Amino acid sequence: MPHFSASTILLLLITALVLFGPSKLPELGRAFGKTLKEFKNGTKELLGPDDPQSQAQPRKESSADDVNRR
Repeated sequence: MPHFSASTILLLLITALVLFGPSKLPELGRAFGKTLKEFKNGTKELLGPDDPQSQAQPRKESSADDVNRR
């Protein structure tokens, strides 16, 4: 994954400002944020189960010691 220095990020921001203008940049930022949110939600749906409580409560395996304590 490439690492960007501060000067590279500043150059990209200035280029975006010149290309799109100050009125379009907030709109582009919102659209980009919504796209990332949809992608994240789609990834969670593919990777995780439908029931969120199944992740919160791990299954406890009983052992012989647990049976003897009762």
